[in-house]
Amino acid sequence: MEKKFKRTTVTSALPYANGPVHIGHLAGVYVPADIYVRYLRLKKEDVIFIGGSDEHGVPITIRAKKEGITPQDVVDRYHTLIKKSFEEFGISFNVYSRTTSKTHHDTASEFFRKLYDKEEFIEKTSMQYYDEEAKTFLADRYITGECPHCHAEGAYGDQCEKCGTSLSPTDLINPKSAISGSQPVMRETKHWYLPLDKHEEWLRQWILEDHKEWRPNVYGQCKSWLDMGLQPRAVSRDLDWGIPVPVEGAEGKVLYVWFDAPIGYISNTKELLPDTWEKWWKDPETRLVHFIGKDNIVFHCIVFPAMLKAEGSYILPDNVPSNEFLNLEGDKISTSRNWAVWLHEYLVDFPGKQDVLRYVLTANAPETKDNDFTWKDFQARNNNELVAVYGNFVNRALQLTKKYFDSVVPAAGELNEYDRETLKEFADVKAEVEKLLDVFKFRDAQKEAMNLARIGNKYLADTEPWKLAKTDMDRVATILHISLQLVANLAIAFEPFLPFSSEKLRKMLNMDSFDWAELGHTDLLPAGHQLGTPELLFEKIEDDVIQAQVDKLLATKKANEAATYKANPIKPTIAFEEFEKLDIRVGTVLECEAVPKMKKLLKFKIADGLENRTIVSGIAQHYKPEELVGKQVLFIANLAPRQFKNGLVSEGMILSAENYDGSLAVTSLLKEVKPGSEVK
Repeated sequence: MEKKFKRTTVTSALPYANGPVHIGHLAGVYVPADIYVRYLRLKKEDVIFIGGSDEHGVPITIRAKKEGITPQDVVDRYHTLIKKSFEEFGISFNVYSRTTSKTHHDTASEFFRKLYDKEEFIEKTSMQYYDEEAKTFLADRYITGECPHCHAEGAYGDQCEKCGTSLSPTDLINPKSAISGSQPVMRETKHWYLPLDKHEEWLRQWILEDHKEWRPNVYGQCKSWLDMGLQPRAVSRDLDWGIPVPVEGAEGKVLYVWFDAPIGYISNTKELLPDTWEKWWKDPETRLVHFIGKDNIVFHCIVFPAMLKAEGSYILPDNVPSNEFLNLEGDKISTSRNWAVWLHEYLVDFPGKQDVLRYVLTANAPETKDNDFTWKDFQARNNNELVAVYGNFVNRALQLTKKYFDSVVPAAGELNEYDRETLKEFADVKAEVEKLLDVFKFRDAQKEAMNLARIGNKYLADTEPWKLAKTDMDRVATILHISLQLVANLAIAFEPFLPFSSEKLRKMLNMDSFDWAELGHTDLLPAGHQLGTPELLFEKIEDDVIQAQVDKLLATKKANEAATYKANPIKPTIAFEEFEKLDIRVGTVLECEAVPKMKKLLKFKIADGLENRTIVSGIAQHYKPEELVGKQVLFIANLAPRQFKNGLVSEGMILSAENYDGSLAVTSLLKEVKPGSEVK
């Protein structure tokens, strides 16, 4: 029998404060978490939604060093940006705090100290790279070198960005310190470890036997880790940015960010409810639900529960609904490569369209497998679903009521069979949506809500009240009465998914209050109820708006290619005599024109100092003919003539350089010389 809880604590993964939030974060964590919390609130259940910024760790110190500012400056900037973006996007946290707060420092220190005093940690010494110039131990990200797999330079001590292989610092060829550039040495250092192997037996029972209802991706990843056997995991590291390890002899060591970050859920709850926070974390009648991305499954299902169990007074998570990853235009989202749709930029580029992104990310949610976001799909879902289905039905129902009944809800007359069938179709919507939301199937639940709009659209199209208005106003009144009840239901059904649009629709309907329990009712708007002014609920997004976003991504892709450019290897060595066989000369372009029906070719008339010659070159996609007239170019003069299908004969080859992006640049001279001059 399913356990009934008195209250629910919902947490969402703490975004890392070294960059803004992107659509991958939203689809994976924050939109589903917000839908769930709004749903529970609508049902009048006791729930809190905990969020905050994760502000410690090496990447923040690296960014600070790169920008010449302090780590605190970095996290202040991004915490403010992230918090503001979430607020504007409608992510309805009860609290959004940060791990640099005093409350968090105190809470994390106390948590560590309690486990330390209970002897829940083990101490181990290990060899680690040390920078003798900077006088500091080096975190994995502060060590760079040649990747042993793809031999790319600049691979980090934990991963090669070029080939994606996970690495250990000792794997690198010619390791260097990212701080001083010197070659690091190995030194002994002491750290504290959480012995996960000690917790393996109860974790195996708790996850594999007691929580078979967890999503397959979550259950499967946990089982894989458990089957491999759990190993002790360091809870401290040598770093000067973070929460100092609160024991004697631990100078220069801080809590590992994976240990300190999840405690942020607890400290943020303390900030919100300083007097009653414990019931949300320690009462067995509280349900704890973590919303995370798949890269956080092990931390929230194995590591954090082991920490909570070791402490002894906390509840464990009841469910951890983790999504897979969202890709962007067929490529993995990457902060370092700027390959992302950033939330703060979206809010500027698409003002008032928070719900469009919420809808698309939910409709395309990576609940069971990685999914792909494309701007064309974004446009199609807005125009073909939100505008053409939901918005169209609402607008027609309200405009027709305004036209025929001065925006007053008409009374229904006698219902025919089709009316009764239509009413029956949406009577069960509450049970269907709840059944799906209760098991975290947000994509299907939203689809069920959209089906209501499809029912309404079909009902109006089939009954055609605008045609009946000339002969049977009683029938028109009945049709619009039923349509308006459907519209009112849509305002409730979409509230967890599209809160901004639901609020706008309620204003149009003049619905001051509404109750989730009323969803599916057919008497939400009584006869005689005065409606508000109808407006368009959604608007079409034009091609040029979408193209601007696609162009922005293409520019990013080009910039990435330029940044990672590496020249092709040098071809095999040839003898000088081989080179001398080539007769490379300077020619002046007298005429240049496109070749009909051959879009890649340009036809040149070249002055070569002798008799002039015709050369055909495949550079038409890189130059306009008039750009090249009068220019001096280099060409191979003694190449055998080449005949094309159209009869044209090319008497040489113009030399061009191919750039990293495939574009061609004709070679030219720094100063003018006589046509026919030889290149030596």
